[in-house]
Amino acid sequence: MKRAWLYIWYRIARLPGTPYSIAAGFASGAAVSFTPFLGLHFLMGFAVAWMVRGNLLASAIGTAIGNPWTFPFIFALTSQIGSAILGTDVTAEVPPWDMGAMADDPFGYLASFLPVVFPLIVGGFPVAVIVWFLFYFAFRGLISGYRDSRRLKMEEKAKIRSSETVMKEEEKDSA
Repeated sequence: MKRAWLYIWYRIARLPGTPYSIAAGFASGAAVSFTPFLGLHFLMGFAVAWMVRGNLLASAIGTAIGNPWTFPFIFALTSQIGSAILGTDVTAEVPPWDMGAMADDPFGYLASFLPVVFPLIVGGFPVAVIVWFLFYFAFRGLISGYRDSRRLKMEEKAKIRSSETVMKEEEKDSA
């Protein structure tokens, strides 16, 4: 598992673009993962990344923050915050699962879930803003540090190669 995360990190850090664009793109994808619009996260991530001039591929990778393991926690957090902002209790308004009602009036039945979804939207927005800033600053620092370290290593290798070349030329000249 560690190897897989390391691979993903290197893929992100080596994306073309500035540290700003990559960090902004990843943060955009992570932020939209805190909205209840499952299935639209890629498109929303692309839109937010485009607005902040972020890397679109990094935003697609960032949407992986929202996944089947994290969505229960994300929705619990956003529903609590949304309920606190709206002053309502989301859990009291969850309609029971009823296949008969779904078959009789599908749009009416789905509309009965709006009181549950609306607090997720309201709570998701401030959480998404906070998540965007957290991921942006963390990833911008990490990517800048990684690229500086990589550049220094490459410069050291270039110095070693040039000194080896000079030594070989000196040996040829002395022979």
